[in-house]
Amino acid sequence: MDPYYIDWINLFIRWFHVIAGVAWIGASFYFVWLDNSLQDPPDWKKEKGIKGDLWAIHGGGFYEVAKYRLAPEQMPATLHWFKWEAYTTWLTGFMLLSLMYYFGAETYLIDKSVMELSQWQAIGIGVGLLAAGWALYDGLCRSPLSRNGYVFGGLLLGLSVLASWGLTQVFSARGAYIHVGALLGTLMAGNVLMTIIPSQKALVKAVKAGAAPDPRLGENAKLRSTHNNYMTLPLIFIMISNHYPMTYGHEWNWAILSALVVITAFARHYFNLKHRGVKQPAILVIAMLMFIALAVTVKNTREADSAGSQQTAEATTDKVSFIQAAAIIHNRCASCHAAKPTQAGFAEAPAGVLLDSTDSVMKHLQQIQQVSVDSNYMPLGNLTGMTDEERQQLGAWIKQGGGTE
Repeated sequence: MDPYYIDWINLFIRWFHVIAGVAWIGASFYFVWLDNSLQDPPDWKKEKGIKGDLWAIHGGGFYEVAKYRLAPEQMPATLHWFKWEAYTTWLTGFMLLSLMYYFGAETYLIDKSVMELSQWQAIGIGVGLLAAGWALYDGLCRSPLSRNGYVFGGLLLGLSVLASWGLTQVFSARGAYIHVGALLGTLMAGNVLMTIIPSQKALVKAVKAGAAPDPRLGENAKLRSTHNNYMTLPLIFIMISNHYPMTYGHEWNWAILSALVVITAFARHYFNLKHRGVKQPAILVIAMLMFIALAVTVKNTREADSAGSQQTAEATTDKVSFIQAAAIIHNRCASCHAAKPTQAGFAEAPAGVLLDSTDSVMKHLQQIQQVSVDSNYMPLGNLTGMTDEERQQLGAWIKQGGGTE
């Protein structure tokens, strides 16, 4: 198919995915807030089986919300369900994953400098990870370990770190990040499909039959819903991570991803506590300090690596001329970054960055330094086979002033 039309399909699916994701995450945030904000109801409501209630004002009117301990006396005529937001988000996400990373595996998913994979091998590993990840997580949730929140949380964190590290040993850095996000999204959607909705259907069935609902059904659904809530912020970061190569393009990309998962989940914990009336602003302060420390650490380690590479370049090469640098850029970069790309699968230059003229090259020296010298992010999957020596020469040329002589 013409890459131009593939871009339009990509746009539609991505737009649909973001809209569905906003609806799903918004509902998750709202219902966790609602659950944590319920107050002890008056006695006449307790006699009706109401566990908690609250009042709110929005859109020019007052709302009274009540939650039953198990079920109402009789089933209401209209009962609203929240499931299609989750299903649609996952389906559009998998479509986007397939379009970009599976059909375009050689461009976005496979990095032969990391591991030699065929397209079908890469797809098999990616899909297998999602299936195996869900099976392992679901099994752990059904085990006695899930009864201890701290132990279970630590175990899940350890497994996420292992997944982050393992995927960076197999896929391109960007492909590894997006598959960690796909795994989190699969766990969240699986919770809705396999536990939350079945539990709610069982509750409805019991009420219709006039039987007493099993309280464990609500407890299991609440547990999985809470897990989903803590996974939302890490997932949102991964959704936007492809815009920030200083994270996935770093040598320690898996550790950076793991740190951001911890920081964002920890920040989410502050809001969950706050909704229950427990105010611990120190959590947000600590999360922000951790974020700043991570940014500083990434910068310092990158500068140290860059300095080492620069010393190597200066020791092994003479002054690099513009002609030498331009030849490298033409051979390794311009097939994609041109007004009319010649690289298969590209209708336009990625991110609109053009490197097919002297003026355009000079405008993007800092970006070349960041994505091709400081990291191996570009070329994507090293499609054009840029060597370490060529990266060192580009770095030396930019260090020497990036002149055109």
